[in-house]
Amino acid sequence: MADTALIAQLDALLPQTQCRQCGYAACRPYAEAMAAGTAGTNQCPPAGDEGARALSSALGAPYMPLDPRFGVTMPPAVAVIDEAACIGCTLCINACPVDAIVGATKLMHTVVTAACTGCSLCLPPCPVDCIAMVGIAQPDEDERHAAARRAGRRYEARELRLVKNRAIAEKDAALKTAAARKHSTVQRAIERARARIVQNRSKR
Repeated sequence: MADTALIAQLDALLPQTQCRQCGYAACRPYAEAMAAGTAGTNQCPPAGDEGARALSSALGAPYMPLDPRFGVTMPPAVAVIDEAACIGCTLCINACPVDAIVGATKLMHTVVTAACTGCSLCLPPCPVDCIAMVGIAQPDEDERHAAARRAGRRYEARELRLVKNRAIAEKDAALKTAAARKHSTVQRAIERARARIVQNRSKR
């Protein structure tokens, strides 16, 4: 049975960048894997060696420095969109795990700097390479923890919205399927009725 308190403790120690460099879909699944003993405490480049040490301490496990196979710790940065080059494709909006990019189809997009975690997930899908990572000042410890908490909340809110949207889409699809099936049944009944009428007329 999962130790929810331990998972929450480990998740709180992570930077909530949701960058997937650890090999998991987000920070929470990585915390779950660490609690289950299936992931190491040194797989989060954004947290670095300091984070690996804190995670090891929380688990009561030996400290291991950051595993370079998962990447290296980079200076803090945020995404910036060249708005003149943006074509409004929304691919970066869909890729952002914390809803830090705003815009609409065929309209210019922009990054909410205060919400950006620097995950870089918006870079690969951009078809015109109009997004760049720009360095920012190193935040102090309090600012870093506050930013992580905000990012965690934004990620959870986005995940809830996506779940609701999927449920709505599935319901709409089911209704359309049912409507199409009903229409098909009615059409077949009409065709049978017409066939009987034609048959009856032919017998006269």
